[in-house]
Amino acid sequence: MHSSFIQNANEKVRENLSDEHFGVSELAGAMDMSRSNLLRKIKSETDLSASQFIRQIRLEHGRELIRGKQHTVSEVAYQVGFGSSSYFIKCFREHYGYPPGELDRHMGVTDEPIIATDAQSIEKGIPKRWMYLMIVLVGFLGATGVYWLSQSREAVGLEKSIAVLPFKNDSNDSTNLYLINGLMESTLNNLQKIKELKVVSRTSVEKYRASTKTVAEIAAELPVSYFVEGSGQKIGDRIQLNIQLIEAASDRHLWSKRYVRQVGDIFELQQEIAKNIAAEIRVIITPEEESRIAQAPTDNLEAYDFYLKGVESLNKGNTQGVTEAVMYLEQALELDQEFGLAYAYLAFSYYYMDIYQTDKKHVKELSSAADKALLYSPNDPSSLIAKAYYFVQIKSYELAVPYLERALAYSPNSAQIINTLSDFYTNYIPNTAKYLQYALKGLQVNVEVKDSVTTSYIYLHVSNALIQNGFVEEANRYIDVSLDYNPENYYSNYVRAFIRCAETRDLEETVDLLLIELEKDTTRMDILQEIAKLNYYQKEYAMAEKYYDRFIRLRDAKGLDIYRHESLKIGDVFSRMGRVEEGERYVEVFREYAEQDHSMYQPLSMTAYHAYRGDTAQALEYFREFAEQDDFQYWILLFLKSDPVMESLFENPEFVQVYEQMNEGFWRHHEVLRNTLVEEGLM
Repeated sequence: MHSSFIQNANEKVRENLSDEHFGVSELAGAMDMSRSNLLRKIKSETDLSASQFIRQIRLEHGRELIRGKQHTVSEVAYQVGFGSSSYFIKCFREHYGYPPGELDRHMGVTDEPIIATDAQSIEKGIPKRWMYLMIVLVGFLGATGVYWLSQSREAVGLEKSIAVLPFKNDSNDSTNLYLINGLMESTLNNLQKIKELKVVSRTSVEKYRASTKTVAEIAAELPVSYFVEGSGQKIGDRIQLNIQLIEAASDRHLWSKRYVRQVGDIFELQQEIAKNIAAEIRVIITPEEESRIAQAPTDNLEAYDFYLKGVESLNKGNTQGVTEAVMYLEQALELDQEFGLAYAYLAFSYYYMDIYQTDKKHVKELSSAADKALLYSPNDPSSLIAKAYYFVQIKSYELAVPYLERALAYSPNSAQIINTLSDFYTNYIPNTAKYLQYALKGLQVNVEVKDSVTTSYIYLHVSNALIQNGFVEEANRYIDVSLDYNPENYYSNYVRAFIRCAETRDLEETVDLLLIELEKDTTRMDILQEIAKLNYYQKEYAMAEKYYDRFIRLRDAKGLDIYRHESLKIGDVFSRMGRVEEGERYVEVFREYAEQDHSMYQPLSMTAYHAYRGDTAQALEYFREFAEQDDFQYWILLFLKSDPVMESLFENPEFVQVYEQMNEGFWRHHEVLRNTLVEEGLM
């Protein structure tokens, strides 16, 4: 029988189930208690942390909703306050021992979680020696399973993998190129909607646009089973298109077809090409996938023509291209005001106009275009991405995740979406485990291309995700591959310096390695602030001041709003160097940043702020809250003891105890993550 306190807390959480931002602080406010008293009370009565208590209530209610069979798992996830369905499924599995989709099989067996901790196993009468034996057996099966999994993945994954090479323009009229590129991109996008087929990203094949290499030579560089080659031209109101399907291993032409269609039949042509290719390599297209492939973006061919020109301009990747894209897309929308895909790409254009700028000038236009994209093309991945970009622009990052995950469900092979999610979980909603999962998935989709600068960055991305999760040896291996592809990749050498730091803990050596990189480009703000920070950690305050000043001058000159989370260190350095008033301004900038931060690192930022102000009790309270997190970056453990702001806290026995528990929890989570990635065939 629960106490009245627990019953009341339970009711408060259930009243706010759909609010994913209702957390420990909000519950404390609703209960009219301080956060520390709430934490202690819940811990003493339930043996759970406050965040675990809230999550358990959400999961229990979610289980009730799934039992009712009135909603999908994704709908339930959002109804009970989870920011993403994948995170809900992960937590559900951890709590109950099986995923939500298997609930029917387990109904009537038990309503209790079936995953036990070491202590729980002993309490339930399982002798510890048998548990250790099971661990040994699981370890053995895992090791042998990895071998067989890798063998089967190589065979099956390769069997259903394909690359769509850039189509060639058969016409002497270069203005036809955008149309041929549009047909190539539509073929690629339609194939990406088929879950059973692994489709190489456009980035991976783009380098072959002007290449004279044969398919056999390309096959030696792209590890896929099939290639699609295409060429065509527009003659009057007709499109002539030649498509060939080639088996990579033998360079054998399996199938070829010449399509001659009226321009008015272009959408049927795009659908027919994708279906013919899938049928030839015996890939199953589900009814839902077929429905998405069959959707025509517009009935107005002139509008579609302007749309293709807009996409071609946007793909140039420069300011002029973005400006041209807006012009073409607006012309398309003048002809068809319900053209959802054109609205989506217009939203992309406005997003890129404002990206990284302090003064966001196009948020209103971005919002309007994204909303109209969703209104007229609600199930198109591009519409969902456009809406996600709007939430990124206004810094409502949690609201963007459901749109990105839905987009990936509709286009499971999309490198753009996978890479966006990977970037999301490192830059916007920091979650090291998810960052690594999506980075590794991106590695599978962005198939390597020899001597490719792009491939170097893909491996850099994976290496960075690995080191953030404490996989030092693996990170080293991937960063070496990144530099093998492009020895001049400045960012790879930058990450390698920190991987080296994780191995040696030698901050002085790390500074020396970063100085080498800074000499290559003295405007690198990321390196300037890192050199300043490392000097700060070594209490070389004069050197820290020197590099922070250089960093600030560059940041202000470019009008960028970046690295606000470093403002406390800047303020402390300036104050120590006699610039007290200026230093205090930066400390206040940090306080405002920390109070508005919605990431998992907010309690840690508040810990640092209160430690700086000398309020040890408040700092300790926030640190206890942060220590409940799992997916924080390895750098926290690596550098926390070196931070002068935190120095006084490490003299407090309670703080040290929480820190040690957090350290142990990180490495436990590290091993769980490793096993999960191995099971998913990602590692």
